[in-house]
Amino acid sequence: MKGKFIVIEGIDGCGKTTQIDKISSWLPSSGLMEKNSKLVKTREPGGSLLGRKLRSLILDNNKNNKPSSLTELLLYSADRAEHVSKIISPALENNNWVLSDRFCDSTLAYQGYGRNINLEIIKNIESIVCQGKYPDLTIFLEISAKDSILRRKNLIPDRIESEGIKFLEKVNEGFKLIAKEKNWKVISATKNINEISNEIKETLLKNFHN
Repeated sequence: MKGKFIVIEGIDGCGKTTQIDKISSWLPSSGLMEKNSKLVKTREPGGSLLGRKLRSLILDNNKNNKPSSLTELLLYSADRAEHVSKIISPALENNNWVLSDRFCDSTLAYQGYGRNINLEIIKNIESIVCQGKYPDLTIFLEISAKDSILRRKNLIPDRIESEGIKFLEKVNEGFKLIAKEKNWKVISATKNINEISNEIKETLLKNFHN
C-alpha cells in the first residue's frame, strides 16, 4: 500500500466540507491506510500558509479589489503551485494520504467554463503547477445551481459565490463535462448525508482495498 490522493469536487453548497470531515474521521481506521501513514486533510484555495493569504485575496468581496479573470486564474495557480510543493508532494512522498476539498479541475470549471478563459491555456498552466501530482480518485458531489443557492441563502457569500445563478450553471455544466471525460465517481448531493458518506466509503474500499 502507498499514499493516495483523493479529491472531492462540486459547486458551493454541495456538502464537500461535511463529507470530508466524515471521511477523514473514518479513513485512518478503514484498513486502507498503512499503520504508520497519516491523513492530510486540506483544501484549495488556502491549503498552505501562503495559500491562506492568497485565499483572502481571491475571495475578497470588496468590489474595488475585484481581479481580472486572468489575474484570478494566476492567483489560483500560484496557490496550487505552493499547495503541491509544500503540502501534497511531501505527504505522498512520506506514504501519507491526502484528502483535498478541490484541486485543479475546479479551476477548469470555474475559470474555464465559468469565466470563458481558453481551456488549453488553463491546462498548460496546470501542467506546470501540478508538478505531476494528480488525484488517484476524484468524487463529484452533484447538485443543481438552484439548490446550491438555496442551501447558502443564510450565509454571507464570498466573491465567487456572489456571481449569481447563470455563472454557477456554467460552472456546474463544466464540472459535469469534466466528470464524464475523466470518469469521476459522481454522487447526487441531494441524498441523505449518511447515504452520501456511505457511498464515498464504498467507492474508496472498491478502489483501494488490496
